[in-house]
Amino acid sequence: MSSPSKDQENPLRDHMVKNSHTNSWSLPKTMICFIVLVSLPYVFYSLILLYSSDTPNHEPVIRIHRQHSRNKVLVPTNVPSSDDTEDKTSLKHVVFGIGASSSTWEHRRNYIRTWWRPNVTRGHVWLDKPVKNSSIDHLLPPIKVSGDTSKFQYKNPIGTRDAIRISRIVSESFRLGLKDVRWFVMGDDDTVFFLDNLARVLSKYDHNEYYYIGYPSESHLQNLAFYYAMGFGGGGFAISYALAKALEKIQDECLHRNPSLYGSDERIFACMMELGVPLTKHPGFHQLDIYGDLSGILMAHPVAPLLSLHHLDLIEPVFPKMDRVKAVKRLMVPMKLDSAGLIQQSICYDKTRSWTVSVSWGYAVQIYRGIIAAKEMSVPARTFIDWNFGDEDVYFSFNTRPISTNPCQKPFVYYLSNALFNLNLNRTASEYIRHQESNSDCDWKIADPSRIKRIEVYKKPDPHLWDKPPRRNCCRILPTKKKGTMVVDVGVCREGEIAGL
Repeated sequence: MSSPSKDQENPLRDHMVKNSHTNSWSLPKTMICFIVLVSLPYVFYSLILLYSSDTPNHEPVIRIHRQHSRNKVLVPTNVPSSDDTEDKTSLKHVVFGIGASSSTWEHRRNYIRTWWRPNVTRGHVWLDKPVKNSSIDHLLPPIKVSGDTSKFQYKNPIGTRDAIRISRIVSESFRLGLKDVRWFVMGDDDTVFFLDNLARVLSKYDHNEYYYIGYPSESHLQNLAFYYAMGFGGGGFAISYALAKALEKIQDECLHRNPSLYGSDERIFACMMELGVPLTKHPGFHQLDIYGDLSGILMAHPVAPLLSLHHLDLIEPVFPKMDRVKAVKRLMVPMKLDSAGLIQQSICYDKTRSWTVSVSWGYAVQIYRGIIAAKEMSVPARTFIDWNFGDEDVYFSFNTRPISTNPCQKPFVYYLSNALFNLNLNRTASEYIRHQESNSDCDWKIADPSRIKRIEVYKKPDPHLWDKPPRRNCCRILPTKKKGTMVVDVGVCREGEIAGL
């Protein structure tokens, strides 16, 4: 700050001397008032700052500056971090790599049509060689042919060399240099993904860290033959961008070190172990190494979002007496209305008629005679057999319960026939029709559920279901005058509400 010049000082000094006798008190008073007036704002502002810094009731004002380094900065919980301001992970950040064969493509592509969303989902089908008319169907992912793998040895006596090329799909997808990618998801051409649930799950993880997310097989023997810590490829697994980048750098050498392995997922697992990255398990991925009727699993699904179904060519149709692909399409109807709630189980009781009711929303409803505890109803019934044709509980990697031979203990099963959304009431209405099986030989003195021909279920969509701690929804039997109909309400459990009597 510059000082005033002498020429500027003299007039003021002369004026003060000249009037020193007549205004000896007026000038000092004027100067003092001026100084006080000028000083007051500074004193007041300083007091405000001092008071604010000492008072806990005032939130601190913090400015967060972006750093060029990647080091994370700790900030108070009441101030959003820079990560929170970024777009939440969604389908646009996910690239799918679908392992397929030219010999099965004509048929299995129909499964992909049921879940692929043109202009929304990203990714490619990777084939062993080109197929005819591969560029015509815009309802399918674009096709790419896998790179040459002749330099790699394959020494497994019972597998095929396709395992090598399929294991490299994530690395080949990474090398495409696609923009704004956070996750690479692997699956087979007979895998069906439930996209919105998958995006919800992946959004909970940091794609800048190393994550390998999947689930082992339902078959105990399959897990022993391979690994309980391996994500099975048909059920699908997700690899974060950071991990895919690391995998791409070391995978070819990793494959050279492991020529005797069987499948593609086992080769990926071997490379994950070299990188030191364990499997983050999510029970929504379903390898389905089983044969027979899938309903036991879907009617008592874990309290977790449904992410995938595999081996749809080898198990019975999801809905009985339907074409396999058409059955998957029917399951996609409620998925579009409330994907978070799809096949989630709710358990309730009809006290007056002594019935146990289990709702697998969007899929099926069961009515059992008698009161069955929720801990038993939440265990899948063995409507299926193991990959190695075992039908006892020791063959499975999860708890199962046997199907009773007593006709009184067999459930009455009602499968989804339709589902609609009422915009005015903001709720779904789904209808379930009884599957044609006779349970008329029961001699119990309990009301006969065979009088119920159809079940109506009402439920409000809850897209934030999996943002909360996991808990089953509750269901309530509602009064109705409709003949041969049961009406059920499904929703978030109320205060004090439980699945029990």
